[in-house]
This record gives sequence, C-alpha cells and structure tokens, in this order.
Amino acid sequence: MATYRLIETVTVGSGGAASIAFTSIPQTYTDLKLVLSTRDNYATVTDNYLNINFNSDTAANYSSRILNGTGASVSSQSFSAQNNGYVFQNTSAGATASTFANIEIYIPNYSGNTAKSFSNDGVAESNTATATQTRFLAFSAGLWSGTSAISRIDISPGNSASFVQYSSASLYGISNT
Repeated sequence: MATYRLIETVTVGSGGAASIAFTSIPQTYTDLKLVLSTRDNYATVTDNYLNINFNSDTAANYSSRILNGTGASVSSQSFSAQNNGYVFQNTSAGATASTFANIEIYIPNYSGNTAKSFSNDGVAESNTATATQTRFLAFSAGLWSGTSAISRIDISPGNSASFVQYSSASLYGISNT
C-alpha cells in the first residue's frame, strides 16, 4: 500500500511571487506528487499555464503533450525541445475574483537514473457568460530528459506572470511501505 508523506508546503505571501521552489527534496521515496491551488496576475485571459523545471535545468530538455477541454471544445498540443515542462491549467487575473486553479502533478521514479516523466491534471474556473471562458480542464504528460535524481522543483506561471497571494503548493513523497 502506498504511503504519502508531506515534504513541504509553500504559500505565497502578500506581494506575490515569481515562482514556487522546492529546493531540498529527499531521495527516500519512490514517487512525488505536487498538489497546487494557484492563481496568477496574467490579465488578458482567464486561463494560463505553469512552467515546471527540475534541478534548475532550463535547457531544451523538456517535451509535453496536452489535452485541453472547455465547456465548448477540445484541443490538443505537443511541445518538444522546450526549456521547461508545461503544466496546465492555471487561473489568471481575468477570471472571477478569488478563484484558484486546482492542479495535481505526479512524478514517478524521481530518483532513478533515467529520463523523468510527469503528468498532471488541472482545472481553472471562472464565472463568465460563455462556456469557453467558464471552465478549463487539462491533462498533460511530459518528459524531462535529465537522468539525475530530482532534488529541486521550480514552478512558475507562464507569460512572465507571478503567483498572487494565497497560491500554494504542497509536495508529497510516496513510498510503497
């Protein structure tokens, strides 16, 4: 039976933050899980994406495949040779005030010596008049080609945005014992 242990929770304070970082990840678990409640200050849309980087690697070592859904349509996108992994879906400033996205990111075999996969599901909500701007749901899968154990994770909003106050992220270690 899998055991979850909270490693750390980060909550953004007043003034916001450009990123959330987990900097001392122990190598005592088999998998990692991140649980996020986030909102950013990107003003032009009601949804946005998050960037994820492992071990401060910002080289073109990431690829992602994303499936998006709204109240009206479905689409997919692929990204390769990117300088970060993409995590969807984040709530932005154009959404209803005080609403936050809910996102989970799963990273299996994070301490192994092969490339690291990650997957996520996330939803952003807004109380707007059109279905395409009311709900955003996304699933994504990604790969970081780095082969060293993950000891640091950085998460930041896309489009040079910042997290707003009360955004939070919790990192859990998962073991089989």
